[in-house]
Order: sequence, then structure tokens, then C-alpha cells
Amino acid sequence: MRRSGSSGGVGNAAIASATAIALFGGAWLLHSATASNAPPQPSAAQASSDADREQSAAAALPRSRPDRIRIPSIRVDAPLMGLGLTRTGGLEAPPVKRKNLAGWYEDGITPGDTGTAIIAGHVDNARGPAVFYDLGALTKGSTIEVDRRDGSTALFTVYAVEAYEASDFPDNKVYGAAQHPELRVITCGGGYSKATGYQGNVVVFARLTGSR
Repeated sequence: MRRSGSSGGVGNAAIASATAIALFGGAWLLHSATASNAPPQPSAAQASSDADREQSAAAALPRSRPDRIRIPSIRVDAPLMGLGLTRTGGLEAPPVKRKNLAGWYEDGITPGDTGTAIIAGHVDNARGPAVFYDLGALTKGSTIEVDRRDGSTALFTVYAVEAYEASDFPDNKVYGAAQHPELRVITCGGGYSKATGYQGNVVVFARLTGSR
């Protein structure tokens, strides 16, 4: 793993793309009657552009463990647990039975610090939609709030929402180092087959734009 000089946190270089792909759900859709139950997927209009990537970010916050994530526009309000890596280098998943729970890569950047912080969660479980079921419905300009252990709340603004097939997952784009405080929120997506489950991931790209 790569040590981040600015934050004292560990970078994301150790995460393998295959890790985030197969961990986050599909059991509910496997037994559902119609494909209409599939979670929303982002439209092409939500893909990142040069103009989106060039927008400025707020100054970084000190490193502090995150405790909660809120995404008001899709009614997400969930606690966060720490996630490590599996033996194969994949990102661990939160317990599948706890559908209103997300996790952050605790050996990486804390949300609000300089670099790329990673939050991930299930799209569904055997009982139905889970914490990030509606993640693909997010649009540019949406706000993501992350409560931190130091009492502050990091405010991120979404600048892209994209879906990737497993074979085309862009490691560097999602997990790569950033010069400013960035956030990635990840769940399953990219199409669904009852034979193979979810075929990829939905990834939200956001940057720090304030705090309170």
C-alpha cells in the first residue's frame, strides 16, 4: 500500500477492481418476478466531463474517522463501519443482513482529507432494497454529507455518476490519488443477470465543497 504524505492515511493502490464488483447484492432480484425491480442506473448525462473535473474544491479537513453518510436527494441516512481488504485484495462488504449500513475503506483517506476516500455499500439483500439501492439515480450537483468523529460534517458535491461493467472497471479513475479532497461511493450495478448477478458497479464521484 501507498502512504499518503498529506494525511497520514494509506492510499488505495492495494484495492483490486474485482473486489468491489461482486460483493454488493443481487439476492433479492434473483427471486423477484420482474426486471422492473432493478435499481436505477445513471444516464449518459451524468458522466464526467472536462468541465466537471476542473471545478475547484474546498480546502482539506484534518484526518478524522467518518461515522455517518447522508444523501438527502435519495433519502440515505446510514452509519458507517470500517472496511478492510479480503485475501484477494478486494474491498470487504458490510454485513449483508444490515441493509441500512455502509462502510468506508479505513486504511485509506478519511472523507474530507486530501485524496480519494472510498465508501461502499449493498444495493440490496435477500429482503429487498438496501442502503445504496437508489445510488444510480443521483445527479450532478447532489449533496453528500459525511459526519466525522471530530464533530464536523464534510459536504461533498457530486460531479459524475457512472456505471461500469466488470471487465471495464477503471481502477485509476475510481481509486487513484487526487490532489484535492475527493469521495467515491460505490455499489453494484452496470446491468443484472439472474445467471451471474450484477455485472459491474455504479460509482459516484464527488468533491469536497464545504463543511460545517
